[in-house]
Amino acid sequence: MTTSPRLRVATYNVHGCVGLDRQCSESRIAEVIASTSADIVGLQELDLGRSRSSHAEQAALIAAQLGWKYHFHPAMRRGEEQYGNAIVSRFPIALKRADEMPGVAPWYCREKRIALWMQADTDLGPVHIINSHFGLGRNERRLQAELLVGPAWLGSIAPDEPAILLGDFNSVRGSRAHRLIGGQLRDVRTLVLPARAFRTFPTRLPSLAVDHIFVNAALHPIQLSVHRTPLARLASDHFPLVCELTLI
Repeated sequence: MTTSPRLRVATYNVHGCVGLDRQCSESRIAEVIASTSADIVGLQELDLGRSRSSHAEQAALIAAQLGWKYHFHPAMRRGEEQYGNAIVSRFPIALKRADEMPGVAPWYCREKRIALWMQADTDLGPVHIINSHFGLGRNERRLQAELLVGPAWLGSIAPDEPAILLGDFNSVRGSRAHRLIGGQLRDVRTLVLPARAFRTFPTRLPSLAVDHIFVNAALHPIQLSVHRTPLARLASDHFPLVCELTLI
């Protein structure tokens, strides 16, 4: 008896690769990713060329240790220093779109936000992967969710083409941003049994489910887990959220 092909994806806010011990380690993040057995991971909060992380190209270092492909896109630039998100993949990936997202950031966190859309050539066939990191302001998150469900992003993907939206949305279930996305995609938390909160933040005492994976009707989640290992607890302030998927 043959089993249908499966795809394991994860979303992981790596906190600049700085762990609870205040040590910066791209190698430790790569070890956590390897231990998830994921095929594709959306990463948030990565540095490139910043003095605080010894001018490292963090996405490249993580991908090199895994032996994977990657694409990094900055949300912010200051001279040669960049900060943003990436997708790392054991499968070939091609850039579809990368844009700055709308919204005025609150005074206490002036980060710009971006969304990154890649197409991966997986065992399931071509799969759309969109990775994002929403802002901290409520109106900011609403505008960002509206962009991603709009015609330039998810609205341009045919229903029969597998699509995954994942990331740190700084939003809990029931929030306006979560409801907006849920009007077009399905939160995998609602599709697996037994139903649980799958809290991912903070690693010291997980109390919030702000990291999410959404899929369209072409995909079905088989398994969902928060990757809570001792190393993952130390490596970042978020745990990875990992989902195994198959075609409908």
